[in-house]
Amino acid sequence: MPCGDAESERKTCREAGGDDMELHEAADIFRHFAVDADVCGCEAFGNGNINTTYRVRCTDGKSYTLQRINTVVFPDPDALMKNIVGVTGFLGEKLKKSGRDPEREALHIVPCREGGYYYTDKGGKCWRVCLFVDRATAYDAADRPGLLYEAARMFGSFQRDLNDYPAAELYEVIPDFHHTGKRYLAFEEAVRRDAAGRAEQIPQEIAALRRYASRATLITDRLEAGSIPTRVTHNDTKLNNVLIDETTGKGVCVIDLDTVMPGSLLYDFGDSVRFAANNGAEDDTDLSRIWLDLDRYREYLSGFLAGVQDSITGDERELLPMSVFILTYELALRFATDYLNGDTYFRIRYPEHNLVRTRAQIRLMEDIDGKLDRMAQIVREECGK
Repeated sequence: MPCGDAESERKTCREAGGDDMELHEAADIFRHFAVDADVCGCEAFGNGNINTTYRVRCTDGKSYTLQRINTVVFPDPDALMKNIVGVTGFLGEKLKKSGRDPEREALHIVPCREGGYYYTDKGGKCWRVCLFVDRATAYDAADRPGLLYEAARMFGSFQRDLNDYPAAELYEVIPDFHHTGKRYLAFEEAVRRDAAGRAEQIPQEIAALRRYASRATLITDRLEAGSIPTRVTHNDTKLNNVLIDETTGKGVCVIDLDTVMPGSLLYDFGDSVRFAANNGAEDDTDLSRIWLDLDRYREYLSGFLAGVQDSITGDERELLPMSVFILTYELALRFATDYLNGDTYFRIRYPEHNLVRTRAQIRLMEDIDGKLDRMAQIVREECGK
């Protein structure tokens, strides 16, 4: 239904930790986008750490997502939006041809009236708009039955639907993001430089990370050799990047496509399981709580396979368990590297935070290493072999 009288609506969009946005400011930005309706309400939305997001309500009865692109993290908005528009447009056409709803099951990016898909205001801030998906929720934790399965199924479907998209044409928003071999070289360079004078404090952690160096390039070597395909990868496969229908409990669509890049299906699967099936927290100080929950692993695997169906190759399927280890190992390398460099990348809450994170990921990867055979058996069981 259309919005009510503007005087009765909220006049301010409050951004946590930032400035307020007056309603007229939101309307001024919004008029640059191809929406034939007036803004009559807005509110800060979501809890993302990178971009600033608002829900805008209009007199056409629809809601839209208005988002300010963080150009420090994403300095090339042209390339960023080219990736997103290419992928969402491709998905929309495929959904339409199969009789599905492209405005609900894929992000619908609203173009600017002047052309292009983002608007730069007088202050140099970049803005974009997409149609808001109503009656759907993003969850931060799999605390309801079926959520993990549905998230996995949607990420698998994302892979299947984009199986024939020309992934090599995508811009690398963060070059070598999941090149674990290069992450290992950066770690060794951090040990050598020892910028923060911390290397002598963590000999056990350094030794543990060196122990598995031979596995670092397992996925990238296969990609370069062509034995596994280069695909469109999401690269931020958290539970809350899937919208779940509030009535049916089924997955609706995958969101937050800023890090869509060319890569391997194994990146998305491995990183998803790394955090979804970890019994503890990513920065848990009690290492006895950290281990891979095989029941959660099976649930995620089952959903992912249901989504990806026969678009996954045999070699990819065989590497699913190892991908969980490698993506956990990669994050341990990144946390350790940042700790050695003096905490210059990851946001920390206390001086040892990156060391705690490193130890937690090492504990998890060592537990995964001991379960690889069982994880492979679960893959065979879920595939009916």
